[in-house]
Amino acid sequence: MTRTPGGDALTDIIMRTFHLNGAFLRAAEHISLPEGLTPSWWQVLGGVLKQPRSVADIAREMGMARQSVQRTADLLVEKGLAEYLPNPAHARAKLVQPSEAGWKAIHGMTAAQHAFTNRVAARFTVEELAACASLMEKLGAALAEDEEGRGTG
Repeated sequence: MTRTPGGDALTDIIMRTFHLNGAFLRAAEHISLPEGLTPSWWQVLGGVLKQPRSVADIAREMGMARQSVQRTADLLVEKGLAEYLPNPAHARAKLVQPSEAGWKAIHGMTAAQHAFTNRVAARFTVEELAACASLMEKLGAALAEDEEGRGTG
């Protein structure tokens, strides 16, 4: 089976996304390491900044494997950067939230993270960035729908 022009275009997006992911991870490392975090620790903490969540909820929100989030959450708790709370909705699936030290690390990255995003965003219009975000959201929904259709979701 040959790819359609749309399939070719999506393949190009996939390859560029892999490249972007690597670039974003390198930037995240530069921003997070001075505060004693790794990019994956920052990603998991980022999943609970607005509210405590279960490991499964963090994994869904961040597009990560539940087992990976569990290992990272356990490490964050061990390092004193997060804490587990009882979950009223599920006795065994505790909620994760940043500890005081976790909040301090997150806040310590704010200036560097803002400088990075402002510096890169200055190369685009707000409308271009919003259109990109909108397309990414649509692609995510299409991928989730495709996963469900294949029985893997």
